[in-house]
Amino acid sequence: MDARTTPLPNDPAPVHRDESKSRGWRSAGGEPSLAGVFGSIRTKSSGSLLRKLVAFLGPGYLVAVGYMDPGNWATSLAGGSKFGYALLTVALLSNLMAIVLQSLCARLGVGAGRDLAQACRDAYPRWVSWPLWLSAEIAITATDLAEVIGTAIGLNLLFGIPLELGVIITALDVFLVLALQAFGFRWIEAFVVALLGVIAACFAIQIAMADPDWGAVIRGFAPTTRILTEPGMLYLALGIIGATVMPHNLYLHSGLVQTRGYGSSVAEKREAIKLATIDSTLALCFALTINASILILAAATFHHAGQTDVAELDQAHAFLAPLLGSTLAPTLFGVALLCCGLNSTITATLAGQIVMEGFIRFKIAPWMRRMVTRMIAIVPAVVVTIWYGEKGTGQLLILSQVVLSLQLPFAVVPLVMFTASRAKMGEFVAPRWLTAIALLIAAIIIVLNAKLVLDFVFGG
Repeated sequence: MDARTTPLPNDPAPVHRDESKSRGWRSAGGEPSLAGVFGSIRTKSSGSLLRKLVAFLGPGYLVAVGYMDPGNWATSLAGGSKFGYALLTVALLSNLMAIVLQSLCARLGVGAGRDLAQACRDAYPRWVSWPLWLSAEIAITATDLAEVIGTAIGLNLLFGIPLELGVIITALDVFLVLALQAFGFRWIEAFVVALLGVIAACFAIQIAMADPDWGAVIRGFAPTTRILTEPGMLYLALGIIGATVMPHNLYLHSGLVQTRGYGSSVAEKREAIKLATIDSTLALCFALTINASILILAAATFHHAGQTDVAELDQAHAFLAPLLGSTLAPTLFGVALLCCGLNSTITATLAGQIVMEGFIRFKIAPWMRRMVTRMIAIVPAVVVTIWYGEKGTGQLLILSQVVLSLQLPFAVVPLVMFTASRAKMGEFVAPRWLTAIALLIAAIIIVLNAKLVLDFVFGG
């Protein structure tokens, strides 16, 4: 039996890694993605669609974590407080873009048997793949920076812990990751989903307290020309779209789908792609619900009260109690923010492992890698927090989003190119209509991110 074939108990169709140099790849595939859990979760070869889908549910929710990070919170708060419900249509559009790109990640991981990092290594010469690796590492560090700041703010809001100390405490999350990994990958997924449930419950209660105008909420999902005619609204719309798709999520998803033991035949892989796409689509719809909830909460409280300049997380926390007449609302806001930070800890660790092992085939203990990347993120966060205080922390959060914007094209473009190539994907090549949509989305995201970066640099 091939050393890279992972048989499952009572499963006659084990997952098989294609080692050949055929189908347009420059080099043969190496060790499977996330080797320790590769193909470790059993799937159903028969039964109803729902029965089969249950085994595939999980990776999409880990990916969805990246779509509700503190950077997204800030743009949603600003959009809701300044323009009410009008930018809900932009949140919907950005979510549709994310669904398309993540579906391509599932197609690449299952169809080509490679995660995005491995695909870049096997398709490009070193002088191309190594800069792409550095770009991915920078993106993960920037993601970690946003996570450090968000978690520290959450600790400050809930327990009054100074931001400087909260930033340092975030280094301890490595033990959380270690504990979960000891129980198996399904436990990691269950933990993430549980925290997402807590986040959803927190916002559901806050929105019930805020009692928004549901007619206006529904109208907010409809396109409006105001977005194009009002410069301030256009800028925030660009921010919502530009901060949505995170580079590390593309690497992450293409590796996570391979934790399922879906078999090696064309029919089995086709079904795996379909089920993995359903999983990510459902999860991203959940992420849309959370992001829309943040915007709706800001519109129903801050915008309704005439406070149209709320953009900082600590501002939102401070204003919720007097506006809603309850001390419970700001507490729930802080709990949701802290849960978001804990979830990001897990996904950033997994993404870092996929990127390092996929690009350069270098293995390092997950806890050690996590500690190194966390230290890199903590140092600037501590320095800025001590030197500039809370305002500096907010600016550092914005900077992390700009860095992510700069790295995004280096992940999106290869993904679209690989999945559009019949030579590389064979029977699993993306349909032309899907590739056309993905190219349009990639162009839009790149242009919008370029504008955000230019505005940040030149103070536009």
